[in-house]
Amino acid sequence: MIKKIALFCLLSSYIVALAQDSTSYELQRAKVNQLLANRSAKFGQYDESLNSKTGIFGLQTKKDIRNSNEILREIAITDNDIFTELKVLMDYKDLQVEQVKSTVNNNAERIENYRKTIKELQQQNELLTKASDNADNKQGILIFLLSLSLIASAILGYLFYRKHQTLKSYEKTSI
Repeated sequence: MIKKIALFCLLSSYIVALAQDSTSYELQRAKVNQLLANRSAKFGQYDESLNSKTGIFGLQTKKDIRNSNEILREIAITDNDIFTELKVLMDYKDLQVEQVKSTVNNNAERIENYRKTIKELQQQNELLTKASDNADNKQGILIFLLSLSLIASAILGYLFYRKHQTLKSYEKTSI
């Protein structure tokens, strides 16, 4: 029963911690996914800009090359933002792992303390059971001795009464 309660406490504390952190984690993950989508779109623009040739004889102009370089620079900036946000996301994951480890260690310690307490209570229960059995045995012996002494007193009283009756009747006959 105590194991079930301890397991329930462990799971509920894990779920509560996970629910609190999962919201932040999901928001951060959505942010990273948005940045990846922006990067994909910019990469598509870059690919188009490489294929655009507005110059004479179908060649690229300086403007086309600058436009391609600007898009490539934006992709690099987006990549840096993605790396930054991924680091935050990994920090959330590391924090979650640390919290789970801490919770597991805390609950393992509590379970061990419960086990020690249960063991101590079982030992105390055994001692109290032995003490109760000893008291019952002593009470039985006392009742036996009391009964024996009452029977002995009754027998002695009867013998004394008979002897007294015999003496009275002997005195009456001797007078």
